[in-house]
Amino acid sequence: MIFLVAAVLLLGVLVGAAAHLALPVVIPAAAAIALWLLVFAIRERRREH
Repeated sequence: MIFLVAAVLLLGVLVGAAAHLALPVVIPAAAAIALWLLVFAIRERRREH
């Protein structure tokens, strides 16, 4: 659970910095975080069952 909180915090920092960064930098960073969260969610679902 702490990893999920850290990921959301990191996403908030990146979204706040996105106004000052170029779009080609923001898109891959956001995609990487989204992919990491997706993998985390899948692993958590498998652990419950």
